[in-house]
Amino acid sequence: MRGQQDVPADRRASGIRGAGGAAGRTAGAGTAMLRAAAALAWFSGLGFGLPCAYAIWYFADRGEVWTFLGFPTYGGGPFEDIGITTTVPLLVVFLLVCAAEVAAGWLLWQRRRAGAVLALALLPAEFAFWIGFALPAGPLMGLARTVLLLLGWPALSHRAQPPGRPARSPAAIDQRPPG
Repeated sequence: MRGQQDVPADRRASGIRGAGGAAGRTAGAGTAMLRAAAALAWFSGLGFGLPCAYAIWYFADRGEVWTFLGFPTYGGGPFEDIGITTTVPLLVVFLLVCAAEVAAGWLLWQRRRAGAVLALALLPAEFAFWIGFALPAGPLMGLARTVLLLLGWPALSHRAQPPGRPARSPAAIDQRPPG
């Protein structure tokens, strides 16, 4: 049969069809895109969130914005230009946004649609903080994460999986005997 040489012998003998070919490559590429988007969510969530936790303590203790390598962290940016001064509550809200981004990354890694929706819903708040605190890497990572997320969208699972059960890919659903 044409194309059978690409299918492993045990699958040819059983008549199982599915993950091979373009459908399998598409599902695998979508999962890879979602995993890359998840990694970017973790990187930016932790990369901005962990220093923010220290900045909250520093600001609460000393009443001034923490300076790292000569640059003010979470202060002195466009927020202050429009009259929004750095406060502990403002920093706590940003920390919560960062924590939600880490959660979105975890859900994206699981290929959960909720992670994609959360990642997209967080974008306006993230952009406001990234621009307001003059964090130039944030918008770039957010844009890259969104592009990867949209490219991987077809690989998202439609429903929650029971704990301990891996999500089934679209290609795995087709791996049943012809009947």
